[in-house]
Amino acid sequence: MKNLGEGGFKRLYEEYAYVLDFLPYGRSFSEKRGRLVIPTAQLLGEEYFTLLEVGLKPGATVAVRERIYVGKERRDKVNRVIGRVSFDELTATAKAEIESVLEELVKNRESYFVDFFNNAQAITSRMHALELLQGIGKKSMWQIVDEKEKQKFSDFKNIQERTVIADPVKIIARRIIEELTGESKYRLFTRTA
Repeated sequence: MKNLGEGGFKRLYEEYAYVLDFLPYGRSFSEKRGRLVIPTAQLLGEEYFTLLEVGLKPGATVAVRERIYVGKERRDKVNRVIGRVSFDELTATAKAEIESVLEELVKNRESYFVDFFNNAQAITSRMHALELLQGIGKKSMWQIVDEKEKQKFSDFKNIQERTVIADPVKIIARRIIEELTGESKYRLFTRTA
């Protein structure tokens, strides 16, 4: 959902997110957020891949990989969104889960990511967006561009059959992780802070 924020800029909010870790005894936040100890979950947003931390309602429990509502309306399990977190602030469990959760999200949004391959353009005069994907260099990029000009890709299997890309889902998931960790100055799939 897109809401108009301060200054007329559109603020992007997640409606749903996937649980990366559940901390039934919470975490203690004493720096900027005051003293707070409540059952907590670390989440990955479904639409913009936002990393979030939420406080749960009393008695609510969640399971790792569970899809939960975090939007502005009546929430079942989430009491409040504590805020965005960086990749470094994720627990070890959340970091261990993120790649497999991302792979499921990418599979669920296959048409969106196939459109990326069909519509990707040059970012600069020397770099194409496809080259930002792990394992794709100039030669592979030109093969993908030539293939999509002959005929648009229809799905991940079609990409695999017509190009050198063995597993588009893994490549995209790894790219999203690279963007979330801040290792890249270009963002293809995640939003900026």
